[in-house]
Amino acid sequence: MPLTSKDDALIETIIKRYPRSRSAIMPLLHLAQARDGYVTPESIEVIAEKLSLETAEVNAVATFYTQYKRKPVGEYHVGICTNTLCAVMGGDAIFEAIKEHLGVENDEVTGDGKVSVEHIECNAACDYAPVVMVNWEFYDNQTVQSTKDLVDSCRAGKPIPPTRGPNELPTWKANSEVLAGVNDGKANEGVAAGEATLLGLKIAKGQ
Repeated sequence: MPLTSKDDALIETIIKRYPRSRSAIMPLLHLAQARDGYVTPESIEVIAEKLSLETAEVNAVATFYTQYKRKPVGEYHVGICTNTLCAVMGGDAIFEAIKEHLGVENDEVTGDGKVSVEHIECNAACDYAPVVMVNWEFYDNQTVQSTKDLVDSCRAGKPIPPTRGPNELPTWKANSEVLAGVNDGKANEGVAAGEATLLGLKIAKGQ
Protein backbone atom coordinates (compact mmCIF):
# COMPACT_ATOMS: atom_id res chain seq x y z
CA MET A 1 0.00 0.00 0.00
CA PRO A 2 1.25 3.56 -0.68
CA LEU A 3 2.26 6.03 1.99
CA THR A 4 -0.72 6.70 4.26
CA SER A 5 -1.60 8.51 7.48
CA LYS A 6 -0.03 5.56 9.34
CA ASP A 7 3.33 6.79 8.08
CA ASP A 8 2.80 10.41 9.13
CA ALA A 9 4.94 10.26 12.26
CA LEU A 10 7.85 8.63 10.43
CA ILE A 11 7.51 11.07 7.53
CA GLU A 12 7.66 14.02 9.91
CA THR A 13 10.72 12.56 11.64
CA ILE A 14 12.50 12.25 8.31
CA ILE A 15 11.56 15.78 7.21
CA LYS A 16 12.80 17.30 10.48
CA ARG A 17 16.32 16.01 9.81
CA TYR A 18 16.82 18.63 7.12
CA PRO A 19 17.10 22.44 7.29
CA ARG A 20 15.09 22.60 4.06
CA SER A 21 12.15 20.23 3.90
CA ARG A 22 12.54 19.55 0.17
CA SER A 23 15.83 17.78 1.00
CA ALA A 24 13.69 14.92 2.32
CA ILE A 25 12.48 13.98 -1.17
CA MET A 26 15.01 11.18 -1.63
CA PRO A 27 14.57 9.41 1.72
CA LEU A 28 10.79 9.71 1.38
CA LEU A 29 10.98 8.08 -2.05
CA HIS A 30 12.88 5.21 -0.44
CA LEU A 31 10.16 5.01 2.20
CA ALA A 32 7.58 4.81 -0.57
CA GLN A 33 9.50 1.87 -2.04
CA ALA A 34 9.55 0.24 1.39
CA ARG A 35 5.76 0.22 1.32
CA ASP A 36 4.92 -0.77 -2.26
CA GLY A 37 8.24 -2.05 -3.55
CA TYR A 38 8.31 0.80 -6.06
CA VAL A 39 7.30 4.45 -6.28
CA THR A 40 3.61 4.79 -7.09
CA PRO A 41 1.81 7.93 -8.34
CA GLU A 42 -0.17 7.92 -5.09
CA SER A 43 3.01 8.11 -3.00
CA ILE A 44 4.37 10.86 -5.24
CA GLU A 45 1.28 12.88 -4.38
CA VAL A 46 1.66 12.23 -0.64
CA ILE A 47 5.33 13.28 -0.68
CA ALA A 48 4.54 16.43 -2.66
CA GLU A 49 1.81 17.37 -0.19
CA LYS A 50 4.02 16.76 2.85
CA LEU A 51 6.82 18.88 1.39
CA SER A 52 4.57 21.59 -0.10
CA LEU A 53 5.90 20.85 -3.57
CA GLU A 54 4.35 20.22 -6.95
CA THR A 55 4.05 16.55 -7.90
CA ALA A 56 6.21 17.32 -10.94
CA GLU A 57 9.10 18.29 -8.66
CA VAL A 58 8.97 15.00 -6.78
CA ASN A 59 8.41 13.06 -9.98
CA ALA A 60 11.50 14.68 -11.52
CA VAL A 61 13.68 13.24 -8.74
CA ALA A 62 12.00 9.83 -8.89
CA THR A 63 12.61 9.54 -12.63
CA PHE A 64 16.15 10.96 -12.61
CA TYR A 65 17.73 8.42 -10.26
CA THR A 66 17.74 4.78 -11.34
CA GLN A 67 17.58 3.58 -7.73
CA TYR A 68 13.90 4.55 -7.71
CA LYS A 69 11.69 2.09 -9.55
CA ARG A 70 8.43 2.99 -11.24
CA LYS A 71 7.26 -0.61 -11.60
CA PRO A 72 7.50 -3.65 -9.31
CA VAL A 73 10.87 -5.33 -8.85
CA GLY A 74 11.66 -8.64 -7.22
CA GLU A 75 11.88 -9.31 -3.52
CA TYR A 76 15.58 -9.58 -4.35
CA HIS A 77 16.73 -7.06 -6.95
CA VAL A 78 20.00 -8.12 -8.57
CA GLY A 79 22.25 -5.42 -10.01
CA ILE A 80 25.11 -6.71 -12.14
CA CYS A 81 27.90 -4.26 -12.91
CA THR A 82 28.67 -4.02 -16.62
CA ASN A 83 30.98 -1.03 -16.47
CA THR A 84 34.47 -1.33 -17.90
CA LEU A 85 36.46 -3.13 -15.20
CA CYS A 86 33.68 -5.44 -14.07
CA ALA A 87 32.79 -6.13 -17.71
CA VAL A 88 36.29 -7.27 -18.70
CA MET A 89 36.57 -9.29 -15.47
CA GLY A 90 33.42 -11.22 -16.30
CA GLY A 91 30.48 -8.91 -15.58
CA ASP A 92 29.12 -9.04 -19.13
CA ALA A 93 29.23 -12.84 -19.12
CA ILE A 94 27.49 -12.92 -15.73
CA PHE A 95 24.75 -10.56 -16.91
CA GLU A 96 24.00 -12.61 -20.02
CA ALA A 97 24.14 -15.92 -18.14
CA ILE A 98 21.81 -14.77 -15.37
CA LYS A 99 19.23 -13.42 -17.81
CA GLU A 100 19.21 -16.79 -19.57
CA HIS A 101 19.24 -18.71 -16.28
CA LEU A 102 16.21 -16.82 -14.96
CA GLY A 103 14.42 -16.40 -18.28
CA VAL A 104 14.20 -12.61 -17.96
CA GLU A 105 15.62 -9.56 -19.68
CA ASN A 106 17.03 -6.38 -18.16
CA ASP A 107 14.59 -4.77 -15.71
CA GLU A 108 12.31 -7.81 -15.70
CA VAL A 109 11.07 -9.93 -12.80
CA THR A 110 10.82 -13.70 -12.53
CA GLY A 111 7.31 -15.13 -12.64
CA ASP A 112 7.37 -15.92 -8.93
CA GLY A 113 8.19 -12.28 -8.12
CA LYS A 114 11.33 -13.28 -6.25
CA VAL A 115 14.15 -11.92 -8.42
CA SER A 116 14.61 -9.03 -10.83
CA VAL A 117 17.74 -8.21 -12.81
CA GLU A 118 19.31 -4.90 -13.78
CA HIS A 119 22.63 -4.01 -15.38
CA ILE A 120 24.41 -1.37 -13.29
CA GLU A 121 26.94 1.08 -14.72
CA CYS A 122 29.11 1.05 -11.59
CA ASN A 123 28.74 -0.41 -8.12
CA ALA A 124 31.70 1.68 -6.84
CA ALA A 125 33.57 -1.46 -5.81
CA CYS A 126 36.07 -1.92 -8.64
CA ASP A 127 38.60 -3.48 -6.26
CA TYR A 128 36.33 -6.53 -6.07
CA ALA A 129 35.39 -6.84 -9.75
CA PRO A 130 33.22 -8.37 -10.98
CA VAL A 131 30.67 -7.18 -8.44
CA VAL A 132 26.99 -8.02 -8.10
CA MET A 133 24.63 -6.25 -5.72
CA VAL A 134 21.38 -7.61 -4.35
CA ASN A 135 19.12 -5.01 -2.73
CA TRP A 136 22.24 -2.78 -2.71
CA GLU A 137 24.31 -5.26 -0.69
CA PHE A 138 27.70 -6.34 -2.06
CA TYR A 139 28.65 -9.71 -3.53
CA ASP A 140 32.30 -9.48 -4.52
CA ASN A 141 34.50 -11.35 -6.99
CA GLN A 142 31.58 -13.12 -8.59
CA THR A 143 31.57 -15.75 -11.33
CA VAL A 144 28.79 -17.02 -13.55
CA GLN A 145 28.29 -20.04 -11.30
CA SER A 146 28.46 -18.17 -7.99
CA THR A 147 25.87 -15.68 -9.26
CA LYS A 148 23.60 -18.48 -10.43
CA ASP A 149 23.90 -19.99 -6.95
CA LEU A 150 23.10 -16.58 -5.47
CA VAL A 151 19.92 -15.98 -7.46
CA ASP A 152 18.80 -19.58 -6.88
CA SER A 153 19.24 -19.10 -3.13
CA CYS A 154 17.14 -15.92 -3.32
CA ARG A 155 14.36 -17.72 -5.17
CA ALA A 156 14.44 -20.43 -2.53
CA GLY A 157 13.99 -17.80 0.19
CA LYS A 158 17.39 -18.54 1.73
CA PRO A 159 19.72 -15.96 0.17
CA ILE A 160 23.47 -16.36 0.53
CA PRO A 161 24.75 -13.66 2.94
CA PRO A 162 26.48 -10.62 1.39
CA THR A 163 30.27 -10.57 1.15
CA ARG A 164 30.27 -7.29 3.09
CA GLY A 165 27.46 -5.80 5.14
CA PRO A 166 24.73 -7.48 7.21
CA ASN A 167 24.96 -11.13 8.14
CA GLU A 168 21.65 -11.81 6.41
CA LEU A 169 20.41 -10.29 3.17
CA PRO A 170 17.43 -7.97 3.77
CA THR A 171 14.56 -7.92 1.30
CA TRP A 172 14.14 -5.07 -1.18
CA LYS A 173 11.43 -3.44 0.94
CA ALA A 174 13.42 -3.85 4.16
CA ASN A 175 16.52 -2.23 2.70
CA SER A 176 14.44 0.54 1.16
CA GLU A 177 13.32 1.45 4.67
CA VAL A 178 16.96 1.50 5.80
CA LEU A 179 17.79 3.85 2.91
CA ALA A 180 14.94 6.06 4.10
CA GLY A 181 16.87 6.42 7.35
CA VAL A 182 15.21 3.81 9.55
CA ASN A 183 17.80 2.02 11.69
CA ASP A 184 17.56 -1.76 11.41
CA GLY A 185 20.36 -2.32 13.91
CA LYS A 186 22.58 -4.05 11.35
CA ALA A 187 24.99 -1.24 10.49
CA ASN A 188 27.90 -2.85 12.33
CA GLU A 189 27.35 -6.40 11.12
CA GLY A 190 29.74 -8.21 8.83
CA VAL A 191 32.86 -6.96 7.07
CA ALA A 192 32.90 -3.26 6.20
CA ALA A 193 36.17 -3.05 4.27
CA GLY A 194 38.17 -6.01 3.06
CA GLU A 195 41.84 -6.50 2.23
CA ALA A 196 41.55 -5.24 -1.34
CA THR A 197 39.97 -1.98 -0.21
CA LEU A 198 42.63 -1.37 2.44
CA LEU A 199 45.62 -2.28 0.25
CA GLY A 200 46.26 1.31 -0.82
CA LEU A 201 46.28 2.46 2.81
CA LYS A 202 48.65 -0.35 3.71
CA ILE A 203 51.03 0.64 0.93
CA ALA A 204 50.83 4.30 1.91
CA LYS A 205 51.68 3.57 5.54
CA GLY A 206 54.64 1.49 4.43
CA GLN A 207 56.16 4.35 2.46
